Amino acid sequence: MKTDSELLKLQAELKAAGVKYCLGAYVDIHGVPKGKFVPIDHFVHFAHGSELYTGYALDGLGQSPNDDEIASLPDLDRGIRLPWRPEVMWYPADNTFHGRPYEVNTRVALKNVLADAASLGFGFNLGIECEVYVVKLGADGRLELPFADDQLDKSCYDVRRFFQRFDWLDKVSTTINDLGWDLYSLDHEDAHSQFEFDFKYADALTMCDRYVFFRTMAKHYAAEEGLLATFMPKPFANKTGNGAHFNMSLSDLATGANVFKCDPADDPRGLGLTPVAYHFIAGILKHGPAICAAMAPTVNSYKRLVRRGLMSYFSWAPVFNSFGTNNRTNSIRVPMGGGRCESRNADSACNPYLAATLALAAGLEGIREKLDPGAPQEDNLYELSPAQLAERGIGELPRTLGEAVEAFAADPFVERVLGKQLRDEFVTYKSEEWRQYHQQVSQWEVDRYARMF
Repeated sequence: MKTDSELLKLQAELKAAGVKYCLGAYVDIHGVPKGKFVPIDHFVHFAHGSELYTGYALDGLGQSPNDDEIASLPDLDRGIRLPWRPEVMWYPADNTFHGRPYEVNTRVALKNVLADAASLGFGFNLGIECEVYVVKLGADGRLELPFADDQLDKSCYDVRRFFQRFDWLDKVSTTINDLGWDLYSLDHEDAHSQFEFDFKYADALTMCDRYVFFRTMAKHYAAEEGLLATFMPKPFANKTGNGAHFNMSLSDLATGANVFKCDPADDPRGLGLTPVAYHFIAGILKHGPAICAAMAPTVNSYKRLVRRGLMSYFSWAPVFNSFGTNNRTNSIRVPMGGGRCESRNADSACNPYLAATLALAAGLEGIREKLDPGAPQEDNLYELSPAQLAERGIGELPRTLGEAVEAFAADPFVERVLGKQLRDEFVTYKSEEWRQYHQQVSQWEVDRYARMF
């Protein structure tokens, strides 16, 4: 924590730069940022956690109307001056309660597991692939694709469509680099008007902070053009979904070296991974169905996690709790060159803090117990029969949010990692989301049944 003299100096620097307001942005159970805007003249109080919140007014923060307020404590080392509104300084924040870290806050949960990793001598590096659709809203509120009269069945990497959204892409890309995130690739993704941004990995806390901010930034720049940047996992039934693949590795805290990476010649499986990396992967697979609820946390998520659905070709999305080579039909892929593993069932609606917490904790369990993930799967698993999958010991990931929440609730590992209150909050909110979904009458049902009988 900075001293008051240090805070006063920082306040003066911010005021001189034209900053008028500061925001401590914590997230609710969904990963949606919340906070109050505090005038810069009150920066010192703000930095000490002066802003109080009625937790009952927010989703998943575990409070009743009679409880004392929670506070927001900004992380002053990770501030971002809003590029489109430079009068505002954005700080990621934790919640506290009675002066202590609040256990129902997912960023606090991640910090707890990062401390556990550090006790073993490990840092957790994370890269999140950012996929997003840029669409129009029709007069009836439905999502519409721009240039809908000019679509390819497979538009991945299409240059013309990239240029059709160039202004928005350039704003987002320029901001990423101005913030020092080191954007190294961007492209038009598999579906029409879908894009992916890839910037350099970072420690997991920093990357999760950046992902939350990225979603806000992408939406703002799209709104400037009268468009909607949507992180809905599957906005169109006949097109690919929005992933947020987690690329993970552990580092040696003493040296910074990647403890997952080795020469493929020294790896009996030939993937360029160390035994520690395989133990980590095995831990994630052990708890794969439960973790899936945090990686893919919405009703809509499970319309992405299908082999094909209403598309004319395979979906690319994982449906199996398996790992393998550069094979995108596994939930965990080891990209060429090794040194990391990629969890592919994470989607763009995830709360990154919660998903990263469970992935890291499961991986550490695998390391402690020296678990073995078995042989890597190299075949197109979509084409194997149920009997062939069973013979290999490959199980499916949950097929609905309901199944995922049941797996989440049934695995004692989740409560050990998150604590009972945060675990129960997630189960409560996601069970209700699943219940409400089944109470709705969709247009598909009307079209299918209204005149049928």
